Amino acid sequence: MAVERHKYFLRSERLGFRSWGAEDLDLAMGLWGDPLVTRLIDSRGQLSSEAVAERLEKEIATFTQFGVQYWPIFLLATHEHVGCCGLRPYDLPAEVYEFGVHIRSRHWGIGYAYESSRAVIDYAFGTLGVRSLFAGHNPKNDASRQLLVKLGFRHTHDEFYPPTGLLHPSYTLEP
Repeated sequence: MAVERHKYFLRSERLGFRSWGAEDLDLAMGLWGDPLVTRLIDSRGQLSSEAVAERLEKEIATFTQFGVQYWPIFLLATHEHVGCCGLRPYDLPAEVYEFGVHIRSRHWGIGYAYESSRAVIDYAFGTLGVRSLFAGHNPKNDASRQLLVKLGFRHTHDEFYPPTGLLHPSYTLEP
């Protein structure tokens, strides 16, 4: 990984955030190619390399068009890839963005989801001036529910999520 890739636009105590690039397919495979990560976010379970490449392309396109994405996150101490956390457009006229976090399975249970989420939420409201955040989770994912509640999100409704084919509990957070 080139030295310039370690220039993070956002940092927390232990994590650095940067944008996805086309050269990051191996990182994307390590995250979205892991069936433990994708089993609750996509009904296909383990994603094929083609599906992971499409997901990476979508993140890059979202950043190009809207200036946000589910940014890859890294340990500041070692630059090891931890996962991704970020935003995507949800209701642009109302200035509402969707918030999400995906952590590589070997990094679960260490607090990286909460730490990266706090950094993104502060960035969304403080730097970007977002009016509100939306988030949802698979109804079987209790860890995500607990994280959203801990972050201060408020359950508002259940919403159909096409990638899983399920109604996902859905939440909002305002500054």
